[in-house]
Amino acid sequence: MTIDDIIQIPPYSLGKEEKERVLTERLMELTEYHRGNCPEYRAILNAMGYDSGSVRDYKDLPFLPVRLFKELSLRSIPQGEIVKTMTSSGTSGQAVSKIYLDRTTSANQQKAMVKIVSDFTGAGRMPMVILDCPSVAKDRKMFSARGAGILGFSIFGAKKIYALDDDMRLDVEGLMEFLERYKGQDILLFGFTFMVWQHFYKELVRLKGEGVVFDLSKGILIHGGGWKKLVSEAVEPEEFHRRLKDVCGLERIHDYYGMVEQTGCIYMQCEYGHLHASVFSDVIMRRPLDFSECGTGEKGIIQVVSVLPESYPGHSLLTEDEGILLGEDDCPCGRKGKYFKVAGRLKDAEIRGCSDTYATKFGERYDG
Repeated sequence: MTIDDIIQIPPYSLGKEEKERVLTERLMELTEYHRGNCPEYRAILNAMGYDSGSVRDYKDLPFLPVRLFKELSLRSIPQGEIVKTMTSSGTSGQAVSKIYLDRTTSANQQKAMVKIVSDFTGAGRMPMVILDCPSVAKDRKMFSARGAGILGFSIFGAKKIYALDDDMRLDVEGLMEFLERYKGQDILLFGFTFMVWQHFYKELVRLKGEGVVFDLSKGILIHGGGWKKLVSEAVEPEEFHRRLKDVCGLERIHDYYGMVEQTGCIYMQCEYGHLHASVFSDVIMRRPLDFSECGTGEKGIIQVVSVLPESYPGHSLLTEDEGILLGEDDCPCGRKGKYFKVAGRLKDAEIRGCSDTYATKFGERYDG
């Protein structure tokens, strides 16, 4: 099955056995492709003593630690075929991952993301409020994770407005006019978790105290990028949802889990609070002592696989996050595939989530 065939599959339609067959075939192909086209990846596989003949399914394939993309330039295409370079978030002095994309990989990432998100928001494009500032997405050739997230989700917006100015202040008048213009319509909101909280929610609370109230009962909020800073403020996801509903009537809220190293294969949160793996990706929880696979309900290190990366060997990665597999093919929302939750960062792992990094760099400026 080709990548074009896979992208045509509805994202949550395959049961366990069929999905494992599709993933195993595609990921084995990608492993051989990258071994033949990325010298550094080939050297890693050789050093590991990788033998393709011993692979029973995709869970047996080697994985790279995600941090390796901070230390090596890993690509499987000639320099001249690079059309976009994605960079991960990083605080001052930290190395950042660099992910090199060609036209094919970039296009497939966008196609997969459209299929995934549309399953939660519907197929139509909506008026969109970006809960960030316009300057973050200006460099179209060198994308930060934050800018890439904004531009990636912008394809779901028919008309768009940035809710914050470049000093991270809420554009109250602009937002009022926008919501009035599209009154009665569904509105898509997108932002990174800490910024949604710090620069949107808190400002809405202040304005409500002055008698200025926004009605976002027709809104759909998609947010991601890390909870670390919010945990320090004792704000759990459930509290985040409740507070937003109280201040502006916003009820349809979806967190997502994703990373620049596997752009396009995001894990969206359903209405039951579960993160879901689509047909384009999967998660495997690994025990830290021997990297064996965890059972359902057991906390382990999250490994992510993706059918999309052709321009770089990022199809099987070990993250720096811990998670718990909650089940497979039986979520009450009706979507097939694995569903899980993220338990947090590994101890002593670098702060690298988009909003976590932002909070570390700038939080003190806004905390007082």
